[in-house]
Amino acid sequence: MKNIAKIIDHTNIGKKAKAGDIKKTCEEAKKYGFRGVCINPEWVKLVKKELVGTDIKTICLIDPPIGDSPHKKRIQMCQKAKKDGTNEIDVVASLPDIKHERWNKILKEMREICRILPTKVIIGSGYLTDEEIKEICQLAKKAGAICVKTATDKDPLEHRELKEKAEHLKLMKKFARGLLIKASGKIKTLKDLKYMVKVGADIIGTSLGAEIIEELLN
Repeated sequence: MKNIAKIIDHTNIGKKAKAGDIKKTCEEAKKYGFRGVCINPEWVKLVKKELVGTDIKTICLIDPPIGDSPHKKRIQMCQKAKKDGTNEIDVVASLPDIKHERWNKILKEMREICRILPTKVIIGSGYLTDEEIKEICQLAKKAGAICVKTATDKDPLEHRELKEKAEHLKLMKKFARGLLIKASGKIKTLKDLKYMVKVGADIIGTSLGAEIIEELLN
């Protein structure tokens, strides 16, 4: 159980989540020993407090779903997350910039973000061509990211088969060689998790971490 639990970023990014919901997510993370708890910026302080005395990471999601906030605002969000106590940031790469092939702009801005905190770059793989996945993975590596991640909860692939996500993971593993690979979105069962790990995921982002571990135990 511990080996699987340690690769799960237990996630609660629901817009309707309340303090009680976030506390429950943290309790589950402590019970099962998950890698981290991933939440929206407004919950960083609460999660940090709830996880005191553990080695579970507080992880803040920045600028979903397509990373289109102005760069200055994104920097401010990352700096506030750091001040509030987050250990890592999951930052959505600017999909408009990717689609317009503004590679130099992306690299420059991403470098500034990666200097603030250990950064996972969310590439929104379901929106991208294979060539775009290659480019953004290579840029994330150059920028100093620790990880590339498939998507937020709004990625088009969330409504398709995990097999398509698996193909993207293979590309990410190839072009972000040396970085961690995080898979997220519709990973609901132990079977789903094992499949994602088999094709290259080092970290799994899911809101169903507790259910997956309970499935393992039973």
